[in-house]
Amino acid sequence: MDWPIAEVARMSGVTARTLRHYDEIGLLPPARIAASGHRHYGEGQLLRLQQILVLRALGVGLPEIGRILSEQVDEVEALRGHHRRLLAERDRLDALAGTVSRTIVDLEQSRKDGTPMNAINRPENLFEGVEPALYEESLRDFPEHAEAVARRVTGMTARDVEAGQRERTASMVRLAELMAAGLPADAAPVRAETEARYRALTELRAVSVEEYRAIGRSCVDNEQWRAAYEAIAPGLAAYQRDAIEAYAASRPS
Repeated sequence: MDWPIAEVARMSGVTARTLRHYDEIGLLPPARIAASGHRHYGEGQLLRLQQILVLRALGVGLPEIGRILSEQVDEVEALRGHHRRLLAERDRLDALAGTVSRTIVDLEQSRKDGTPMNAINRPENLFEGVEPALYEESLRDFPEHAEAVARRVTGMTARDVEAGQRERTASMVRLAELMAAGLPADAAPVRAETEARYRALTELRAVSVEEYRAIGRSCVDNEQWRAAYEAIAPGLAAYQRDAIEAYAASRPS
């Protein structure tokens, strides 16, 4: 038995256009192509699609997925490996959700009685469950910037690298606080935070306003970036994109 591309799209939630793209790059060829030209998929293709989607959810890029699938010899063992990765990711997200939840409680307590936050929650506890390495890995969409980051990191101590990672996460938390306060994406405090990020980028290399716009769009379009933002606060990825767009629109190109 096989299923037409429209039915596979419906079952999996993947668009027919994406399925055709997977075929074109050799990642997921259909079982057959009907006389009408429509692609049809069998059980083997559905299992392969499941693995592709699991790996995508884990932030693996399509070229790497192709390599993984071409090297695996046993589907059951491959699925066990994917399952272990999913459980590890669940544990990481649970830890991150707990971190953000504690921070919210601590911030509310601090605002209520004026207690310094660092007396409630040690600074290092703000970052439990955060994996800043995902930031560097997902810079593949911006190769020039990825190279600049790699050059900078090469000359840094481990402590300096960790400090930079923590500052990026702290900036995301500050932005989440502004969003939670109901400030629009073009409000002055949001603009100040967005401008600080832009300046941090330009310390590594010249970044045009248009490229900064593209980076803003990637906060939503890049799966790893979006997941990182949404783990801090639902809607934060789109809020960051809109903040960057507002900031870029106010500057000369």
